[in-house]
Amino acid sequence: MISGTISRVSGPVIIAKGMKGSRMYDVVNVGTEALRGEIIRLEGDEAVIQVYEDTTGLTLGENVENTGIPLSVELGPGLLSSIYDGVQRPLPVLLEKSGDFIGRGITAPGLDRSKKWEFVPQVKTGDVLSPGDIIGTVAEFQFEHRVLVPPNVSGKVIEIREGAFTVDEIVCTLDDSIKLTMMHTWPVRIPRPHKKKLDPVLPLITGQRIFDCMFPVTKGGTAMIPGGFGTGKTVSEQTLAKWSDTQIVVYIGCGERGNEMTDVLAEFPELVDPRTNLPLIQRTVLIANTSNMPVAAREASIYTGITIAEYFRDMGYDVALMADSTSRWGEALREVSGRLEEMPGEEGYPAYLATRLAAFYERAGRVTCLGTGDRTGSITVVGAVSPPGGDFSEPITQNTLRVVGTFWALDTNLAYRRHFPSVNWIKSYSLYLDSIAEWYSRTISPDWRGLRDKAMYLLQKEVELQEIVQLVGPDALPDSEKAILEVTRMIREDFLQQSAYSDTDSFCPVEKQYLMLNVIMSYYEQVNLAMNRGISLRQIQALPLRVAIGRMKEAGELDAIRNLNQEIGITLMALEVEK
Repeated sequence: MISGTISRVSGPVIIAKGMKGSRMYDVVNVGTEALRGEIIRLEGDEAVIQVYEDTTGLTLGENVENTGIPLSVELGPGLLSSIYDGVQRPLPVLLEKSGDFIGRGITAPGLDRSKKWEFVPQVKTGDVLSPGDIIGTVAEFQFEHRVLVPPNVSGKVIEIREGAFTVDEIVCTLDDSIKLTMMHTWPVRIPRPHKKKLDPVLPLITGQRIFDCMFPVTKGGTAMIPGGFGTGKTVSEQTLAKWSDTQIVVYIGCGERGNEMTDVLAEFPELVDPRTNLPLIQRTVLIANTSNMPVAAREASIYTGITIAEYFRDMGYDVALMADSTSRWGEALREVSGRLEEMPGEEGYPAYLATRLAAFYERAGRVTCLGTGDRTGSITVVGAVSPPGGDFSEPITQNTLRVVGTFWALDTNLAYRRHFPSVNWIKSYSLYLDSIAEWYSRTISPDWRGLRDKAMYLLQKEVELQEIVQLVGPDALPDSEKAILEVTRMIREDFLQQSAYSDTDSFCPVEKQYLMLNVIMSYYEQVNLAMNRGISLRQIQALPLRVAIGRMKEAGELDAIRNLNQEIGITLMALEVEK
């Protein structure tokens, strides 16, 4: 084992000499308390190490030991409902060991070694296994945890066992004396392999109208939610975690305030999964690395989360990964880079910021998994960004924009007006519209894309008209343009605005979304036809139709919305007859 001594300490970064033979990203134990760290630079016989714990009290000359293995996570039964710190130490175990404040040098395995799991084999003696094959299953809550052959292992089954085992007991023996347990480890900085990356053609259904209908993201896609303080980034991510049609949620609280992460930890066990009526926490993995925790562990938390997500993807499941927020991760990179005395880039961030962000988001995707058969899984990454002062021109927002497919821009003005989700429909966009158009056309309606594009055109037209209104007042506009303002108000208030606290409106099925938008667009067309036949806009506005359209979001039956379309035509026709 390679061993050296501390020669310099600079915050979370230390330099150890006598480390010749070490490799990049090896995990080391620093000092008499064996603080955990990771080698991030090698120069001669010196190793630069970022330490995942508080370095206060370290002295020059203390011992540094190289474990010879990279930073890895344990993957196996027991991950679901777990709450980890940035380097996969279970926080409930740390609480038992050190109390309310995490002590230094405390270690704990990521998976419980004492709990027994009922293992049901899926292979038999004599079968030839390849990397990624399923050797058996374990029931974890209501979830089928598929035990996989590690990506770097293959061979012929010599012995397979059935029964209750702990995660580190041998359940399968292959030739060449290869022993398989229900868990294995994987380096967090290396993406897990797969057979093939698939095109993003399936939408991620979130139940939020502005996300699903206007700016969709696909399964295996990437999205970012930038916004200033109080615009609803965390609530949006929690809503996506609850309602998105994925089997697994990995939620990373990266550098967030302690009270926000406390809310997440308190709410998730109480939230009920709408699909199974079971606690949402039972299909969730939480990684909590708050702003008062060591900054180096914050940098590692992103990789820990994406590796766990890749593991569930390899089982053939759809995974939603929420990173809240990547801005705090970038700040951790900036601090460590400053300690390393590297040449700063824009606003002090390291020059490799864009590369690190791209490498993280590129680990998303819908793939054909390793192993026999055509098992497919996906990771959809949604990253929150917290630009200082809501300035979208800052480096993390701009570098993230280059690599993500969907941009949900949160607007402070909308949040102050209590319009939630406070997504600005003018600044936001999605690059996946063409990819999923066929799915919507086949599943929902062939005219979905046309309705969506027409609504966006009207919303953009509203911005131009509002400039005129501010100059000369609304009375100067002709009725045709007043009708546009009327309809765009309906789109904004009756369609895009959605209440997370309403039992009916918190989740809106895609079919209902289409019907609601269809009613509003039909109203616009019928109003224009009526005005062409000589009916004034004032007469139309006096009708109770507007109230009925405003109540659509609370309608439980879809037939009530379908009937509204017919009612609009009949009512306007009756108005013409009266005239």
